[in-house]
Amino acid sequence: MPNPPTRRPGKHPIQAAPTTSADVPAAREPRGARRKRETRARLLEAALRLMAEKGMEGAAINEITEAADVGFGSFYNHFESKEAIYAALTDWVFEDFADEVDRAIGGLSDPAQVMSVSVRHTLLRARREPIWGEFLIRESFAARNLNRGLGPRLLRDIRRGIAAKRFVIADPLMSFISAGGMILTAIAVELRFAIAGGLQASALRDFGFSGENVPERTAAILLQLMGLPRSEAEEIAHRPLPGVVLPNQGI
Repeated sequence: MPNPPTRRPGKHPIQAAPTTSADVPAAREPRGARRKRETRARLLEAALRLMAEKGMEGAAINEITEAADVGFGSFYNHFESKEAIYAALTDWVFEDFADEVDRAIGGLSDPAQVMSVSVRHTLLRARREPIWGEFLIRESFAARNLNRGLGPRLLRDIRRGIAAKRFVIADPLMSFISAGGMILTAIAVELRFAIAGGLQASALRDFGFSGENVPERTAAILLQLMGLPRSEAEEIAHRPLPGVVLPNQGI
């Protein structure tokens, strides 16, 4: 699983090893600093897995340190509380990814294409990184996260589409709720049913679910929800996808 990015020192969860010529080569990194970084990374990976499964309240600090194979006291060398490590995770899962998507859509002027790109990248990342996707599903609609990351930006894009007369929507708030629910449900179907296999996947196949092109199909339906004709929505949803630059280091 890729490390969270480190664009804002001190705020992000995992301090990744240097990867560019402008950085100090990893071989010259002091041993103590490397060990501290690696311990922090293990703690965050363990916290992400546990909190994706149980939520913040359900994951205890001793469970995190045990899963990370780190001494209990070492936790407090990196985070002052469970809430602090949760904040580091949500900053990465919600804010950092949303920032990267915003950069990808920066050159696009059509609100419909902006929405399509954002939705497709979200589903594609959840497919590549299932734990990231599970955490997103669990925590997106938690009250403490409603003003962070992808949700507010989805509402922003809906409002821009309305202002540009690209979207024809009678109730923007309900359209936002419907869009957010559809995105998270599509992620859940892929992660919990289609990818996992078993009886759930078989049941979905009985309903005609093939699991193919789910990001594009989700984007197309959302654009129709925004008032676009079906043919146009499907064409936009299958356009080439601008890249999102994500860190390529493993934990």
